[in-house]
Amino acid sequence: MSFYPSLGYLVFGSRLRRLSEYFLMEVNKVYEQAGIPFDASWFPVFYLLANQQPMPIIDIAAQLEISHSAVSQMVTNLRKKGLLKTTPCKDDGRRQLVAFTKKGTDMLQQIQPIWQAISVAMEELVTENKQSQQLLAAIAQVEQAVQQQPLSERVVKSLQQHDLSYTRQS
Repeated sequence: MSFYPSLGYLVFGSRLRRLSEYFLMEVNKVYEQAGIPFDASWFPVFYLLANQQPMPIIDIAAQLEISHSAVSQMVTNLRKKGLLKTTPCKDDGRRQLVAFTKKGTDMLQQIQPIWQAISVAMEELVTENKQSQQLLAAIAQVEQAVQQQPLSERVVKSLQQHDLSYTRQS
């Protein structure tokens, strides 16, 4: 039996990360084979901007549920590559509005058919196994459950309920 499945939930996060890294690597291969210098990790920002631009960095961070700092770093990186531009918000000069440059818009046009092909390929992948069809719903349920009660609280509660030795660090 493979190492990961044998450990069940102890390596749940590691398995998700491993699978995520695999998917990102495979999608990056597709972009590379198409001759498009796009990185799959940029997808969330490109997708949001494809649907609404300009958009404040703070709104991007809120919609992606990641830190303002992480979005700011990605935007800076994409700006250096000539794909995005930022301008001060007219209402609040401290806020930066993000939009595509001409180069970014051109790249968006190239990658959108790949996004469509990824969706089709993933649908085919999960159709091959009936249990896989429930994957997105199951992930959404886990995400919702840990928003209601963080995993760390659940672990501490389990330790206390099962009288397992647990020393809280001060």
